[in-house]
Amino acid sequence: MTLYAYTDGASRGNPGESGIGAVVKTESGSTVLEFYRHIGRATNNIAEYTALLELLERMRGVSCTRLVVHSDSELMVRQLNGAYRVKEPELRRRYEQFVAMRKELPFTVEIRHVTREQNREADRLANEGIDGAPGADRATP
Repeated sequence: MTLYAYTDGASRGNPGESGIGAVVKTESGSTVLEFYRHIGRATNNIAEYTALLELLERMRGVSCTRLVVHSDSELMVRQLNGAYRVKEPELRRRYEQFVAMRKELPFTVEIRHVTREQNREADRLANEGIDGAPGADRATP
């Protein structure tokens, strides 16, 4: 079974107060998982990677054969798909976490770029993360 994820990291300022959010849906559009969280002060790129890594961590217990992840971060998507090198040390660390995690997961992971308009739900969740108190978290199993 293939699941479709939309993930986003948002920062108010760069760096600034940041939040992450993601939603995972079935082919028919039913929500399998949704979360958001305040992550403190970060750059927008760190927030994007943090959202993706947390999504993959939360997906460990979800049954699927393929996860298609959509992100509006062109930089992150191109880095993860090998089109761009990862030069910044903190992003490099997160990139390496992704590579290691991807190998351990019981499903394949595909990363796709989408426009901001196509990623509205994850963007809304990431902004809820910023607006919430530090540590604000909501998830559906």
